[in-house]
Amino acid sequence: MKIISVSARNVGIPLAVPTRIATREIRSRYYLLISVHTESGVEGVGYTYSGTTGGETLVKAVEDIIAPLLVGQNAHDTSGLWARVYQEALLAGRRGLLIRALSAVDIALWDAKAKEAKLPLATYLGGDSARHIPAYASGGYYLAGDQNPVASVTREIELNMKHAFTDHKIKVGGMSVQQDAARIAAAFAVIGDSGRLSIDANNAYRTVPEALAAIRTFEHAAGDHQIWWYEEALSPDAFAGHADLVRRVDTPIATGEIHQTRWDFRQIIEQRAADILQVDVGVVGGITEYLKVAHAAEAFDLPVAPHWHANVHAQLAAASTNTMVVEHFLLEKDIYNFENLLTEETRLQYADGHVILNSRPGIGIEFDEDAIAAYNKQLG
Repeated sequence: MKIISVSARNVGIPLAVPTRIATREIRSRYYLLISVHTESGVEGVGYTYSGTTGGETLVKAVEDIIAPLLVGQNAHDTSGLWARVYQEALLAGRRGLLIRALSAVDIALWDAKAKEAKLPLATYLGGDSARHIPAYASGGYYLAGDQNPVASVTREIELNMKHAFTDHKIKVGGMSVQQDAARIAAAFAVIGDSGRLSIDANNAYRTVPEALAAIRTFEHAAGDHQIWWYEEALSPDAFAGHADLVRRVDTPIATGEIHQTRWDFRQIIEQRAADILQVDVGVVGGITEYLKVAHAAEAFDLPVAPHWHANVHAQLAAASTNTMVVEHFLLEKDIYNFENLLTEETRLQYADGHVILNSRPGIGIEFDEDAIAAYNKQLG
């Protein structure tokens, strides 16, 4: 199955209400969309989150660096193609934008392979596409103009439960520790004993003592409840710091969403810098690299709770044994808004705290070209 073309597009979707996490403000989200065409007439599609800026740079990385190395090659050789791009592009970037762009292209190649086999990706990988995958309702962002963040958390948890989610995640690190502790207490007041709550600091804390002081306050605010996990307390480069937290904190430590390639995750595993690995298929290097990391984690009895991109991660979870849960965003929250770019019938379905895979071949999604054109026109 020879590759005849690789194309890339950047599309941005504005948020109705500007929001922020501990470390940055978000007004629009940009996505890199990939199409790979093969000589057999199969089109593979892939994508990744580009961020709040830099989307056109990702497009250029695909066009100038990645695509020329793939056109004319066998699309089935995903491991060989990944290694070729990585080796040839060492000077352009062993991490960062280049690997993020490669992630999206690699997803498209796997989509093409599964489509040619006329199988959902989960089945193609040896899993069960009929499985329902456990999911949690993510959110708890800091919304612009919010005069009562505690009440907002209460309403959001109630919304999650209305949609039959029992497990939840909210942000911390964007307010004082005491203010965030009040938000955590409010969340548990709604959840009670019926579900779990994790907290995500988005690299907010600069030192281990600062992160320790925060989590001890948060654990106190949780009362008799166990915080599910404490996510990205420190910089992603703070491997030793996260390992220190693992040794000293009762709450499980999670990290990995910004880490790239198997070599980053090797450091996390070797240094015991996480209790839970949060691999992101759109960041780590695509499906090829995700599988290597997930299998390594399995060998060390480490669970995986992948970050974002539930459309692809649900497929990968159905073909693995150590995925504990996937992250899901209700589209009506207008926080992670990727599914606005998909045809309605290929958006990921959910029920009773699980996501439900469809039977379409490949990763199961189809881009809505009218929506893409409208968003591009809107943002000029």
